[in-house]
Amino acid sequence: MKPLSPAAIAPPFAPYSHGIAVPSGQQLVFCSGQLGIDADGNVPTDSAGQARICFGNIAAILAEAGLGLEHVVRINAFVTGREHMAGYMDVRNSLFSAPYPASTLMIVGGFTRPEFVVEIEVVAAGPEQGA
Repeated sequence: MKPLSPAAIAPPFAPYSHGIAVPSGQQLVFCSGQLGIDADGNVPTDSAGQARICFGNIAAILAEAGLGLEHVVRINAFVTGREHMAGYMDVRNSLFSAPYPASTLMIVGGFTRPEFVVEIEVVAAGPEQGA
C-alpha cells in the first residue's frame, strides 16, 4: 500500500490516509457491511463492543481469501449517533497502524434492528491466496 497525502490539502483528522494506491497484481476483496452480532446472536450494547465484533467478522471474511486486517485499504463505517463515534474510533485505532487505510465515518439514522449502533464495511488488497 502507498498512502496518498497531498501537501495541498489539510492532513487527516485522525489515523487514516486520504487515499491508498494499490499495486498492480493484487487481489481485491470487498466485504459487505458487518454488524456487531456474534455467531451466537449476541449484540453488545456499546459501540466499542459492536465494533470489535464487526472487525472480527471482517477478519474472518478476509482470512477466507488469505488476507488479514493489515490488508485493509478502505474502511466505510456507520454509527447511529455522535455518542458512538469514540467507541468505534478507539477500536479502529487499536487495530490499524501506518500506513493507515482510507476511512470514512458517517452518522446514519439507524440499521435493520434498533440495537445495532455500528456497521463497518471494508475493501482489502493483497496477494492472491497460494501466490
